[in-house]
Amino acid sequence: MQLIWLRCDLRLHDNTALSAALQRGPSVAVYLISPGQWQAHDDAACKVDFWLRNLVELSQALGELNVPLLIRHADTWDQAPAVLLKLCRELGVEGLHLNEEYGINETRRDREVAETLQNAGVHFHSYLDQLLFKPGSVLTKTGSYFQVYSQFRKVCYARLHEAMPSMVHAPKAQPPVHIHSDSVPYTVAGLSTPSESLRALWPAGEAEARRRLEMFTDEQINYYQSERDFPAKPGTSQLSAYLAAGVLSPRQCLHAALMSNHGEFETGNIGAVTWINELLWREFYKHILVGYPRVSRHCAFRPETDAVQWRDAPEELAAWQEARTGLPIIDAAMRQLLETGWMHNRLRMVVAMFLTKNLLIDWRLGERFFMQHLIDGDLAANNGGWQWSSSTGTDSAPYFRIFNPLSQSERFDGDGRFLKQWLPELAELNKKEIHNPAAAGGLFGVADYPRPIVDLGKSRERALAAFKNLPPRQAMGGRHE
Repeated sequence: MQLIWLRCDLRLHDNTALSAALQRGPSVAVYLISPGQWQAHDDAACKVDFWLRNLVELSQALGELNVPLLIRHADTWDQAPAVLLKLCRELGVEGLHLNEEYGINETRRDREVAETLQNAGVHFHSYLDQLLFKPGSVLTKTGSYFQVYSQFRKVCYARLHEAMPSMVHAPKAQPPVHIHSDSVPYTVAGLSTPSESLRALWPAGEAEARRRLEMFTDEQINYYQSERDFPAKPGTSQLSAYLAAGVLSPRQCLHAALMSNHGEFETGNIGAVTWINELLWREFYKHILVGYPRVSRHCAFRPETDAVQWRDAPEELAAWQEARTGLPIIDAAMRQLLETGWMHNRLRMVVAMFLTKNLLIDWRLGERFFMQHLIDGDLAANNGGWQWSSSTGTDSAPYFRIFNPLSQSERFDGDGRFLKQWLPELAELNKKEIHNPAAAGGLFGVADYPRPIVDLGKSRERALAAFKNLPPRQAMGGRHE
């Protein structure tokens, strides 16, 4: 008997571990419910709900292949070795199959599971699946992990020219194994149930993920480069939640983009090329997790920026979290996050830079808040984005580049369509006034909208002063240096 341990790979197609296990013989799948660990990692309630809803869909699909799905509980990951060992003994399992995950806790968990099972005579098989390139295979000439995305991308392009990562064939049905599947729980203790309106925005299952991918790459990808920065337009793929949960693989995304661009990934349609570059950004941040483990420990990628004197400003932090900063683009973006579990990527940068620069509040507080609310929350991407915006990370924005929320709003939501969607109290303002109600004088009472909590000009100067006198940039040591 083979055992497939499902984690962030909730799909039937192009699932390396699943296909490999079924090729070896009769197989059973298992998923561990780990609420204590999920809460320790600040996983959003809507994200856990999304995982479970996808697990229901996957259980049905596995049932058609005669692969039972078993549910076991391991509140925290340190319980995983004992729980899996017990299951292996009950079923007479010869080999455990899993797709690799990254991050300090994930790596430690899998190492301990491997040692426990191998000591008991169970073979341990792990596979590259979540990424296009195995961490440690894309290195600088000196053998270290890249710190600059453009250099990383160049090597990735060279590798793609040599060999395109191929997709794995979907497995065929196996003979019945006479083990009953367990029911997937609909709720998890300690985590709230998201609204039905939020659930409706993110239907579960591979069919929905593949439908979205097909719709995007059929036409919208052609306009991706020109429309992706405008939050009122459907300019992005809306696939991030499905990628984060592994309902869709990066290989599937890459191949779909290539098909839309006649097999090209460096030339041809600029929209397709730009989107492939975004897939490689995702790849880059995952490699950073492995090469520079400090970012998994709540540390700045650039050590010298740990000396920044962040402000302790709980009232301003709460105003940011609750979408009442008095700056419409910030508040509209935060309402989008709170109500949908997702935020437009351009706005993620804008609100992150506002928190870390204009309010000079520690990026870690923003990173955590995002993880607690994002349906597509991913440690590598979320940490990378926050550290980029706060000028503490790899390939980060220079500290003196500080987005002005007003000009960002005017540039990317000129007619105020996005603002009016999420801030109906401002709907009567014209497209000039809506970006900055404070400049419209006596409209506050009419619009029932707060005054700005910070002076943008003065706060910008405060941020520049906080970063200007940091110690010299330190050389970053990687795992392979």
